[in-house]
Amino acid sequence: MRNWLLLSLFFGAFAACQPGTKEKSFIAIEGLDSTIQPGDNFYNYVNLKWYDTAQIPPSQSGVGAYRFMNYQQRLKLLGILDSVSKSNNTPGSLEQKIGDFFAAGMDTNMIDQRGFDPLKGGLDRIKAISSIADMMTFVSEEVKLSNVSLIDFQVLPDQENSSMNMGHIYQTGIGMPDRDYYFKTDAATVAIQQAYKKYLTDLFTLTGSDTASAQKNAVLVYSIQQQLATAHKTNIDLRDVKGNFHKVALADLNKQQPNIGWTAFFERLGANMDSLDVAQTGYYDKLNSLLKSIPVEDWKIYLSANYISNYADHLSKPFVKASFEYNKALTGQAVQKTRGETMSGVVDNYLGQALGQLYTKLYFPESAKKRMLELVNNLQKAFSNRVDQLDWMSDSTKQKAKEKLFAITKKIGYPDKWREYNGVTVVKNKYFENVVSAAANNFQYNLAKLGKPVDKTEWFTTPSTVTAYNNPYANEIVFPAGILQPPYFDNNADDALNYGGIGMVIGHEMTHTFDDQGAQFDKDGNVKSWWTPQDYEKFKAKTQQVIDLYSQFVVLDSIHIKGGLTVGENTADISGVAVAYDAFKMTKQGQDTTKIGGFTPDQRFFFSIARIWRVKMKDEYLRYWVNNDPHSPPMWRVNGPLMNIGAFYAAFNVQPGAKMYLDKDKRIRIW
Repeated sequence: MRNWLLLSLFFGAFAACQPGTKEKSFIAIEGLDSTIQPGDNFYNYVNLKWYDTAQIPPSQSGVGAYRFMNYQQRLKLLGILDSVSKSNNTPGSLEQKIGDFFAAGMDTNMIDQRGFDPLKGGLDRIKAISSIADMMTFVSEEVKLSNVSLIDFQVLPDQENSSMNMGHIYQTGIGMPDRDYYFKTDAATVAIQQAYKKYLTDLFTLTGSDTASAQKNAVLVYSIQQQLATAHKTNIDLRDVKGNFHKVALADLNKQQPNIGWTAFFERLGANMDSLDVAQTGYYDKLNSLLKSIPVEDWKIYLSANYISNYADHLSKPFVKASFEYNKALTGQAVQKTRGETMSGVVDNYLGQALGQLYTKLYFPESAKKRMLELVNNLQKAFSNRVDQLDWMSDSTKQKAKEKLFAITKKIGYPDKWREYNGVTVVKNKYFENVVSAAANNFQYNLAKLGKPVDKTEWFTTPSTVTAYNNPYANEIVFPAGILQPPYFDNNADDALNYGGIGMVIGHEMTHTFDDQGAQFDKDGNVKSWWTPQDYEKFKAKTQQVIDLYSQFVVLDSIHIKGGLTVGENTADISGVAVAYDAFKMTKQGQDTTKIGGFTPDQRFFFSIARIWRVKMKDEYLRYWVNNDPHSPPMWRVNGPLMNIGAFYAAFNVQPGAKMYLDKDKRIRIW
């Protein structure tokens, strides 16, 4: 499922040397807070002085490392797009498509002039609906434009036969990030609920409804979404690999949920299949029931809200402002992004591999790819050595684990085969139509995979994105060019910084192959056990230790980290640091004790880990993060793992009584 393919790790920045320097730059470690003991709060020891002076840009919800580094990436893309859009490009070329797409989106005068005219045809189609069959026809037509309302259809690998693609349907139908937003009664969530209802009201008002009708419609839409949300699985429940895969014959699905009209739905999509995965069956049972109990006229209002909201960010300023005001309540972002920053993200989203070709030519030297591959290979060796040393795992399972480890595919920088966008039509003064064309092309691109062998060269992120991910279906780890820059990776920096930076990232992604979810996949990407029953029970007990530890951490007010939601990422962090450290000790610097700037190589390694998670964010965004993100917030991505690493205790002489101190028998070691 999509969440699987995006087991993503997002990263960030601190200053380092520029590419092209021939000698290694031994970067100074500065800004440490001497009033804090390293063993009390290492994250703050390294980062608090920076935190106290850092300013969050008004258009952002946070600043610093991690995913907020994508802000700087969007500015780089903006420079490329601005240049390309002003060039005389060959019609039909990648440059023409991305340049004209960008130019059309920057023409806000034309966009404002059109108001909501681009939506009128779709809204008229909704008004003409007179039956559930008509309604499901509209739903299918919008799915073909990548507009998901009541049914989320995707083409992804079959988890029982990962070499082949199949159809999957997932729970959907709600407008807020997660089911729990509809049911919590705390003040912060209630404020978000009110902001969302106002957003719905604004959408109806902007498309011609009077205030009273708009408010009534918003309440109705919210009520339908809340009813659908009752059948949604929680974010934690969605982590259950086998519990979110149910292969069903299409004929049987028609009998179980006759009101949906599955055969006709898939025929309209052009999706020819005899069976599919119904990932969350409870949602579609609920939808089948509600299609009968909720009047068609009410469904038409629901579909109108979804339709307008799907396109709001691509319409005139009042629609964009309405969308922003809701997002502001959700994330704390103070002001809207500049149009250029917004458009660099839109083009990257719709034509990302076209734009990525221009980005990598400018910002990703081949020497970096070669050095990165060396690092990955070294961590693979270190991981193998750690498997050999495990005292809780049998030899037979160790052998299977190493087979899977050395079967991992490593993707670095950018795809070997670039995606084409021949099906996208781009016209300079038709921004809305360009978005629709690109969205329709995305759907057809994915539909074409149905029933076909999986293309294991495919990438699921753009080259410029600051991220990395593990795809268990293909048993692969992927490191785009966007993350292969300081502070994570610097071709000229000393090994301590690179192994503490990108080394932790590599170790993290490698560990996802063996976290609570990844461990259920074999070396070929199928959900198939390769464990002895006894070893797997021991493994589950160790992951429960991770859940218990992180559930104790208080993030904001009385809000705790959700240990069950973050267990996979926390496991990957703990083992990722340990594997990176072992690999570092295989290098010349790692085996030396020569100080740089007064710090040992080991200390510099751990400083690097703390700095790659250097982040300051709005409280609203932090609350949003804890509720929805499978990663722990940045402070606990540093302190949590280091509490379990013996070398950290030695490097900073951490003694009993320190706030991060754990007795040796309580320190978690899984891999």
